Amino acid sequence: MSKKSAHVVPSTKGGWSVRTSGAARAAKVFDTQEEAIKYARTLAKNAGSELYIHGRDGSIRDKDTYSNDPFPPRDRNSASH
Repeated sequence: MSKKSAHVVPSTKGGWSVRTSGAARAAKVFDTQEEAIKYARTLAKNAGSELYIHGRDGSIRDKDTYSNDPFPPRDRNSASH
């Protein structure tokens, strides 16, 4: 069974929609992107899937993964001394 990722996208009626991959309709619509991200993050964490945050133009501006990755990426923000 494939895990469905959550997408925060601009709504056609204004505001922001949360959609799961492969869904024809939005799971929920919010007035602000912040509210939509909070809801979508909960969905992605519960499903152990990915969260994609899109900008107004539809491009992906951020992505988070909430799964058990056996080979997680190295932290690029660490200062090496």
